[in-house]
Amino acid sequence: MAPGSNRDGLGDAISRAASGEPFAAGREADVFLLDDVRVLRRYRYATDTTHEAEVMAYAADRGYPVPAVHAARGSDMVLERLHGPTMAQAGLAGQISMHECAAMLADLLRRLHALPPRQGDSATIGGDATGETIVHLDLHPENVLLTGRGPVVIDWRNAGDGPADLDTALTALILAQVAIGSIEHPLGAAAGGLLDHFLDLAPGDPIRLLDDAVALRRRQLTMSPEEIAAIDTAAARVRNPERDTAARVRNSKQDTTAAQAQHAKTDRPAGEIPTERP
Repeated sequence: MAPGSNRDGLGDAISRAASGEPFAAGREADVFLLDDVRVLRRYRYATDTTHEAEVMAYAADRGYPVPAVHAARGSDMVLERLHGPTMAQAGLAGQISMHECAAMLADLLRRLHALPPRQGDSATIGGDATGETIVHLDLHPENVLLTGRGPVVIDWRNAGDGPADLDTALTALILAQVAIGSIEHPLGAAAGGLLDHFLDLAPGDPIRLLDDAVALRRRQLTMSPEEIAAIDTAAARVRNPERDTAARVRNSKQDTTAAQAQHAKTDRPAGEIPTERP
């Protein structure tokens, strides 16, 4: 069903919601509450959300945890409303450890990459005519909500067919950007411990296509010139994780404690890590 139709009063609900203030916002889109079970995700530029909705439905049909898509047309998507903190928020609140976050990210990638590709996907990534699996290309702690039914992956804007190792490399690279401070986020240096744990647990080879991941990130229009300039430093951090287990555990605990204390002091929600479809 198209978002603009008025079946079950949906069109009126969208008009009312979009005239108010969003309850969540990122660098590309705003999210508005429609009712207790639905939200409106509206991009701030003209686009077509059909492909995003199709990939989400494809993954959901194969048992992967995604929000239900009620409608999609143009820049609007009507999605299932999810209840629960992001993985980043849970980590900052001490509800989940950095090691548990890393294990969850690795498992979500492993499960996603077990899915067959959508044959003939026009948004194939990585130059392969068919792709080898479904890739998300934005799977990080702000895009995982911890709900009553378990972790659910959101923001499928970049998704399509592609190589699994590229997906894993992008997750590692994004974590590294936060860890070195080129992307400001409440996790801060604690993301370094998360990254080191993730590299131990990640499926496939997070280094093999790291250069391709760097190239994709350089084309991110939502990142600042300063953030883009630091991408090589972030890639070096991925290639050189902390190898001393005792030092890793010690530093991870210290960095996580500091991030939690700073987050409690500022009393602000964790921020979105910027990404955009290349």
